[in-house]
Amino acid sequence: MLVMGQSGDSIAERVRTRVRREGVDLHGDHVAAERLVRDELRAHAERAVRHGQPQVADEDQTAREAVAALTGFGAIQPYLDDPDVEEIWLNGPSRVFIAKNGVSELTNTVLTEDGVRDLIERLLGSTGRRVDHSSPFVDASLPDGSRLHVAIPDVTRRHPAINIRKFSRRIRTLAHLVTTGSLTPQAADFLRTAVRSGSSVVVSGGTQSGKTTMLSALLGAARPDERIVTVEETFELDLPGQDVVGLQGRQPSLEGTGEITLRRLVKEALRMRPDRLVVGEVREAEALDLLIAMNSGLPGASSVHANSARDALVKLSTLPLLAGRNIDSAFVRPAVASSIDLVVPCVLDPDGRRRVQEILAPTGSGIDGGIEASCVFETRDGALVPTGWHPVRGGGTIR
Repeated sequence: MLVMGQSGDSIAERVRTRVRREGVDLHGDHVAAERLVRDELRAHAERAVRHGQPQVADEDQTAREAVAALTGFGAIQPYLDDPDVEEIWLNGPSRVFIAKNGVSELTNTVLTEDGVRDLIERLLGSTGRRVDHSSPFVDASLPDGSRLHVAIPDVTRRHPAINIRKFSRRIRTLAHLVTTGSLTPQAADFLRTAVRSGSSVVVSGGTQSGKTTMLSALLGAARPDERIVTVEETFELDLPGQDVVGLQGRQPSLEGTGEITLRRLVKEALRMRPDRLVVGEVREAEALDLLIAMNSGLPGASSVHANSARDALVKLSTLPLLAGRNIDSAFVRPAVASSIDLVVPCVLDPDGRRRVQEILAPTGSGIDGGIEASCVFETRDGALVPTGWHPVRGGGTIR
């Protein structure tokens, strides 16, 4: 069982006492922590021999547990270190789940209730954010870029709920998505050309379908001289080596002041000379500000929760209405039709495979109160193939 044993706990606590006494900072310093833990294990072994006490059964395992407790996040640290683990969530001290390759499983990791509270404090310690009775939810980014969400009672029934979503650093490009089977080489070439030509792209899909990974890969195909400004609730997009400025929202303070919304960030982003404006995920009225920016000729990109590409267009025609009573569909629908060049819907299959379902291109006009669009690529017999239809505007070439 992967549990912090009594020996690991006691060794870690003795090292903490020494750290406090000597004023050493072990946060993130695995080498120093390992050295102090090994010193304490040797001292423990000598005391055990002198006084006839039990020896530590497995020194290596105890050392790993103690180091994780001192420098990382205790019992869940091995899952954070495992590149195959995509997400970790805790429904309670003995209900710790992980997801690998899109498939979830219950682990045998067990914490105490105090251990869960300590874990939350450690997770939030580096984020500058808080969670308490007055603000029982929190979203934050961990130092490695993982996204953290915490909800505490009495919003949850009994125990705090913790979700940590990791983002694969192995999949950074459209070529990587071809290797994993999410895209065909022909579709990847088409999307690469589309992004480089300045097309505005929306990635749609459900939770864990790979929207953020796809969006990052699409943006990775942008021209090297393209300046990208991203707007997110918490930092998730990973675009190394590019001219990128990332903006992140902020929750209100205890006094209810200081909140920075996505709508505010979009307006600030437009003052930062973007060649492309990216909203990590549109959920509310910020969809209006993104549409207005794209409608003025600025290429954009975003993701949205939707069951299909056409549902995404419907949702993007509805969300801007939340901005106020003076906004109506007669304005929004044409703006969506003329601003968005491509919709790329991602799906998560029951076997855990993530793939692009189709590539849809709005034609720029409306039909029967909706938005006219045609498939450039569609799934036939389990394969993503070109339909033979070429985008009227934007988009890349199909070879």
